Amino acid sequence: MDMDDVLRRLASVGPFFTVPYGKEPPGPGFRPLGDLYGERLGPYVTEVGRRIRSGPGRVAASTAQLGIASRLWSLGLGCAALGGRVPDLGVDRVWWRLPAAGSLELWLPEPEPGALDAGALGENVLGNLAVLDAGLRERFGVSAKVLRGNTASGLVGALRVLLDRVPGGPAVSLAADLLADGGALGGAGTFLYEEGLGVAFVRRSCCLYYQVPGGGLCGDCVLRTR
Repeated sequence: MDMDDVLRRLASVGPFFTVPYGKEPPGPGFRPLGDLYGERLGPYVTEVGRRIRSGPGRVAASTAQLGIASRLWSLGLGCAALGGRVPDLGVDRVWWRLPAAGSLELWLPEPEPGALDAGALGENVLGNLAVLDAGLRERFGVSAKVLRGNTASGLVGALRVLLDRVPGGPAVSLAADLLADGGALGGAGTFLYEEGLGVAFVRRSCCLYYQVPGGGLCGDCVLRTR
């Protein structure tokens, strides 16, 4: 199955798994994610803070990172589960724009060249997020522990949604390997999966969203167990 077919099938899972692709973007204003992670990072976090009413500080920065991580994991994990291949999700290969209303939109220009095997999923997505995280730590003081927990939480969230539409095997194995002790996200939280019961995950950090007016605690938040 080629990457075009995989992406078409993936779009049926849900909006976080849907991404336009091809030689031409689906409208004006798309730029590489590397641009967002550079000079546009401050304005983007400010806009996220305005939308969630937290102001342009650590909470908005953490929320912005979790949203991007969730989108990248949805695309990568979904493609790996459906087709055994992952499009190149490097910072110069995924393009973005933020509409006046609604969440971040992504576009993949020509996703077939450079398609990776499923085993490269973690390295590909985490390499992208490492650039984002460096900027958020430097400019907004978000801790590496919070960002790592967000990344793990985004992975598990993508897995939960995917399992509602796609049989578990490959996606569960990939996520479990990344979250296991010694894995790329080892130590970020406790992950369990049981056939018929689904996924359980408790992270070892907090994404700070409880500080948003009316935000409350996320389902996997470490504060729920204290």
